[in-house]
Formats: sequence, C-alpha cells, structure tokens
Amino acid sequence: MFLAQEIIRKKRNGLALSREEIQFFVKGITENTVSEGQIAALGMAVYFNDMTMDERIALTTAMRDSGTVLNWDALNLPGPVVDKHSTGGVGDVTSLMLGPMIAACGGFVPMISGRGLGHTGGTLDKFDAIPGYQTEPDSELFRRVVKEVGVAIIGQTGDLVPADKRFYAVRDNTATVESIPLITASILSKKLAAGLDALAMDVKVGSGAFMPTYEASEDLARSIVAVANGAGTRTTALLTDMNQVLASCAGNAVEVREAVDFLTGRYRNPRLYAVTMALCSEMLLLGGLAATQQEAKAKLDAVLDNGRAAEVFGLMVAGLGGPADFVEHYDRYLPTAQIIRPVYAMQTGFAHSMDTRALGMAVVGLGGGRRKPGDALDYSVGLSQVCALGDEITSDTPIAMVHARTEADFELAAAAVREAIVLDDIQPQATPEVYRAIRASDL
Repeated sequence: MFLAQEIIRKKRNGLALSREEIQFFVKGITENTVSEGQIAALGMAVYFNDMTMDERIALTTAMRDSGTVLNWDALNLPGPVVDKHSTGGVGDVTSLMLGPMIAACGGFVPMISGRGLGHTGGTLDKFDAIPGYQTEPDSELFRRVVKEVGVAIIGQTGDLVPADKRFYAVRDNTATVESIPLITASILSKKLAAGLDALAMDVKVGSGAFMPTYEASEDLARSIVAVANGAGTRTTALLTDMNQVLASCAGNAVEVREAVDFLTGRYRNPRLYAVTMALCSEMLLLGGLAATQQEAKAKLDAVLDNGRAAEVFGLMVAGLGGPADFVEHYDRYLPTAQIIRPVYAMQTGFAHSMDTRALGMAVVGLGGGRRKPGDALDYSVGLSQVCALGDEITSDTPIAMVHARTEADFELAAAAVREAIVLDDIQPQATPEVYRAIRASDL
C-alpha cells in the first residue's frame, strides 16, 4: 500500500520513484483519490529534482494506460500505423499535407491533434475552418476513415489519457509546465494511446518555439526519443527551425488554402517543403515503407506529382463530413476576411530577423487564436505572403498581407508585424530548415 504524501516526500528528497509508485499516483490522478494539492506538490518536486529515464518511461506508460488505448489489429491494416507530433509553431501546417502523403505511400495515420495554445496554431482549428468537417467524430467513423482513406485527423476523445487532462491543468496553474520529464509524458502519453507502430517528432527551435533555447529543444528531443522507444514505439525526433514563420502564412483558413496549394502543386513554399519531406521520410523509414532516405523522397515526390496525396486529402475531408469537392473548389467553402491588405516596412533592406512568437500573437489579436480557453475564433483572419528571412524588401514590397475583420484590427496587426520583422542592410546567413535528427541509435 502506497501513500501519495510519501511518494511526494521521496521525490522531494531527490530519490527515484519506482514504477509501482508512479502507477499508484497516476491512478490516483485519474480516480480523484489524490488531491490537486498533491498533484501540484509532485509536479513541483519533479520540476526541481528531474526524473531518471526509467521514471519518465513509467510515468508516460502509466498516463497512456489511464484511459482507452487504441488497437488497430482488428482492422487488419495492410501497412504500419504511424504519426507525427510537433511541439508547435507559427504557420506550421505540415500535418495537413503529411497525413495524406503518408497514406498515399501505404501508411495509416490516425492523427489525434490539438487546438491552438498561446502563440501556436492548432491543427484542429484549421480543420474547423472547413464547413461540415467533424473534428470530434465517434470512434466508428474515425476507424472507418482510417481504414478506407488511410488518414483521419481529429481531436482527442474524452476517454484517451484522462490523467494528462487533470495533471496538465494543475501544472498550468502552478508554474510547472516547463519540465522536460513532464512535457515528455504529456506529449507521448497522448500519442502512444493512439496505438502507433512509429512516431516522428518535430521539435521546434528558435524565436517561435515552445522551448526557450536550442539546448532545451535538444534535451526535450532526446527525452522523447528515449522514452518513446523505451515504451515500445519506434520514434525519431527532428530539430527544425522556427526562427521565422514556416509556411507563407499564419491563421486558420489561410493555412488550409496553402496546404491544398502545396498538395496540388499550385505553390510549395521551399521551407515548408523541406520540413514536411524530412518528417515524412522519417515516417516511411520507421514504418518500413522505405529502406533509404532517397527511396522515401522518391515515393513522396511521386504521390505529390501524380495527385494521389491531394486526392487522399479530399477523401479524408469528405469522409469526415466536409465537401466532396473541397480540393477543387476550396474558395467556395473557406471564409474570407473583410479586409485583406499589404503591410509595408518603414525602411528598405533585407529581412534580417523575425520575432515569430510576436507574429503568432498578432494572429491571436486578430481573432485567429484564443486569449483564454473557450474563446470563439474567426477562421478567416491571419497573415499571408509573409516575407522570408533574407528577402530583399523595397518600398513597394509588402512584408506581409493582413487578413482582418476591422480597420482597427488591421492597424494593430500591421504595427505588430512591422515591429516583429527587423530589416538590415546586410543579408543574414541562411539557417537550415532541419538542424538534425535524433534517433534511438544516437542515444
């Protein structure tokens, strides 16, 4: 018999908890037999005293098993069940292309995504811009679309990882969110509950990233790879750049437009292409759908160029309740802002640096993100045609287009954009889109 207060005391004193102690405490979180004060105390003890890798694995698997764990065996899927998760960024629309691309290559992607948090956009919010699309379908529809189409992107169901919902809410209110063991368990418990064979993790680095430094991002990536593989799911993490907006836009409907344009070949932002291809390649390798990076890239380029990936996206949208002709006629369905107008810089020069977080917050200010939980979103607003670092900006070159509801909203967003994008006479050195991959063999 364990006591919650003795488990807290042990971790407070810097000792490692056993798997059984962690399982007992997580069961208490789920069943409300430990108090919020006790959850907060354990969170703070972990924040200050860290966790060993064995403890992190035990916490992740206990939280994973606190609710339903999906199992795909009964569907007899003819390919691996794979997924990707990002720590969040601005203009990070990769999931919308990645899921259909992997499905077109023979994988199955049951992607359980989230809504926007802080300055980062949420995949579910983007899909909510599509009329009729069900981000919260019943499990029967979810499984049917995964089997028939190969990909379904939906929200977390109520019976998946209930321990994390309660633990995260307490951490958010007690300043213990920024703990790598706790972040690792929170992210992975939800992903591993989806019954995956393999996972590609996108850990952002830079001014728009969740983690404050490159070193912290790398520590998180290493923790995720070690814990996920330790829990039995083949996982690789990529450290990718978030020192500028990833796509050419940031917002909900504007990002859906860019995703469809990417899939159909109408326009592919080079940075977005590089990150999406790198993540997809890892997923094909981890899932045994390609033997080399070169083979993976060739397969992915083929499904983009022959239209199969765009077709899969359309089938997913229709399968989850959206328009059957969405890919062909997205402008009929996606909302458009009342004001769409360029923003010009106050000087000329090269785009030298970007406060990506500030640009994300500008989208929130326009109504495209939430200031507090439960806020209604305006799916039409955001930024598009955002310049890239290194671009030469002249007096007649916009640094972005603002999509706004009102003149006042436009003026506030335009001022934020001008402040966030710094120009200089010297062109900056190019930074890589993908800094490095961390695989199990690297640990």
